[in-house]
Amino acid sequence: MKVINLLVGGPTAEWPEALKKGQIKGPWIGADRGNLRLIKLGINPTVAIGDFDSMSTDELKVVKQHVKDVRTFPARKDFTDTELLLMCAIRDYDPQIIRIYGATGGRIDHFLSNLFMVLEPRFRKYAERVKLIDDKNSIGFYLPGKHLIHKEPDKKYLAFVPLGGMHVSLSHVEYPLDHHWIGFPRSYSSNEFIGDYAKFSFDQNIMCVIQSKD
Repeated sequence: MKVINLLVGGPTAEWPEALKKGQIKGPWIGADRGNLRLIKLGINPTVAIGDFDSMSTDELKVVKQHVKDVRTFPARKDFTDTELLLMCAIRDYDPQIIRIYGATGGRIDHFLSNLFMVLEPRFRKYAERVKLIDDKNSIGFYLPGKHLIHKEPDKKYLAFVPLGGMHVSLSHVEYPLDHHWIGFPRSYSSNEFIGDYAKFSFDQNIMCVIQSKD
């Protein structure tokens, strides 16, 4: 199964420990200064994307020495850095799993932009491939239908976040639902797995599912 990792500009303090230690294997696509951070960990990104305005001439030179494919965009553009990385990953690599790091911490407006990104028509059909990951959370997205998810060993909590109106059923969890209508986006947080897996189904829009720990 082809996996690709994307690094955007969230704070390094919220990276998972494996990333802080440079233990997550590539390929990687980095945004702006994220490329320098990867290079310092001994990881050479496959593609570097950004306007690079925040970098000095010497820093940009380092990136170009370590990355064969550097794509420069104007500072004023119609896409966020995360969207540019996601478009590159889909178009050039067509991976089955797209793990995005640095997308959740820092500015709330940036996080919301990353969370709602899968609602865009250009990304919707790829939603189930996308996962946002930080040190405490793993955020996945699902299209309508029946789904089974497995508990991540280090996570305790489970949240279901409808990103639009839908009928929802949840089972094998502490707080089940049976064909329950939800008319607007909200977070059904602090649920928990009863065993090693949970089942859920819904009929429209996109469901965000979060596994988390304190």
